[in-house]
Amino acid sequence: MNDWVDVLRQIQAFVWGPPTMLLLLATGAYFTVRLRLLQFTRLPMALRYIFEKEDGEGDVSAFASLCTALAATIGTGSIVGVATALRVGGPGALFWMWVSGLLGMVTKYAEGLLAIKYRTVDENGQIAGGPMYYIQHGLGDRWKWLAKLFAFFGVFTALLGCGTFPQVNAITESTSAAFGIPIPLIGAAVTIAVAAVILGGLKSISQVAEFIVPFMAIFYVIGSVIALVVTADAIPASLALIVESAFSPSAVAGGAGGTVMISVMTAMRTGIARGVYTNEAGLGSSPIVSAAAKTKSCVRQGLISMTSVFFTTIIICTMTGLVIIASGLLETSALDGGLLSNAAYNMHLPWNTGLYIVTAGLMFFSFTTIIGWNYYGERCLVYLTDGVKFIMPYKIVFLAFVAVSPYLSIRPIWYLADITNACMAFPNLVGLLGLSSVVISETKAYFGHGS
Repeated sequence: MNDWVDVLRQIQAFVWGPPTMLLLLATGAYFTVRLRLLQFTRLPMALRYIFEKEDGEGDVSAFASLCTALAATIGTGSIVGVATALRVGGPGALFWMWVSGLLGMVTKYAEGLLAIKYRTVDENGQIAGGPMYYIQHGLGDRWKWLAKLFAFFGVFTALLGCGTFPQVNAITESTSAAFGIPIPLIGAAVTIAVAAVILGGLKSISQVAEFIVPFMAIFYVIGSVIALVVTADAIPASLALIVESAFSPSAVAGGAGGTVMISVMTAMRTGIARGVYTNEAGLGSSPIVSAAAKTKSCVRQGLISMTSVFFTTIIICTMTGLVIIASGLLETSALDGGLLSNAAYNMHLPWNTGLYIVTAGLMFFSFTTIIGWNYYGERCLVYLTDGVKFIMPYKIVFLAFVAVSPYLSIRPIWYLADITNACMAFPNLVGLLGLSSVVISETKAYFGHGS
């Protein structure tokens, strides 16, 4: 088992090596410059658009589309993923999550814009869109192989990466620890609940997301704010440690036996990889559901899509990371994942409130991530097979993977999720850069005549 985990770790280090990180950062930096800091200057407009209803072609409202995208991002990455990144990469990993988030906002904007511009309709009358469509129809049929490569890894990631194992494992581990419920019982309940939602299609998924995501996000943010207020004296030192550790080797707890040196490269790789896992900017997954939004403007939907990165990485991940770092548990304990988050929040909140906040957050965020990724995998499969006949068999296989997820250990799960993410990101980023002139021209046209 240790040999297998070591193989996964080496593959993860390879696929998240300098080329992938450079491509991610360079893509975000390029769009940031060419679009004149759009993620900063147009953020207020983007936030306003979320709550303004717009009629247009599509399967669900823009708000429902955003909630579904958030459902697939505000999951274990925001709680367990942050804790794991800090344990592996030190406090500096959070800094690189910020970098990936700020640059990822404009990358997500480009993805949302292209998703609307190149969307189509499948034989069931449902909207079909995402990187596979804007790569093929935007770059031309000679790039269809790249579109199919993205779709293949999209199905793979839904089944073996973001969509199943990390989410279900987080739900079962945290719920069992908090309430003492047997893991097999939790796993069965999650599988049944997922089946009840995904068998209803996108509208069922979006309705659940619209209800759960705003409520749980507000609940988790309030709990985090209280924890940060309680530990306010430690926040300045924590922020200084984050920045310092991002650019110099830092000693972090290596377990009961002392410390290990974590290199800047490890902090950078872990932070960026986990940042992409959390906000999915550059990954190409969220454009699949953005394409289904009812809208008349691809730029408007791009702006709305951009806000998901702001909510997940800049707000929720930052709060989780600061609570953990301020607790001092990175240096004084060997806890990891959800258990580290649980313990950190419990230190600052009375009556085990922190435990219940983190557990509830993991339960609901992870559940919505599962159902969101089911839809992503489904759309990728429809593209690969040129039809809808395999949708039901795919859902059955997806549910089977959900059912076995509780019995897997956490570290190889995260390595596998990182690997599948990188495999999706590469073809999508190539497509974004190849269609950058379209993104820039549409943006200039909109802000020359739009509001």
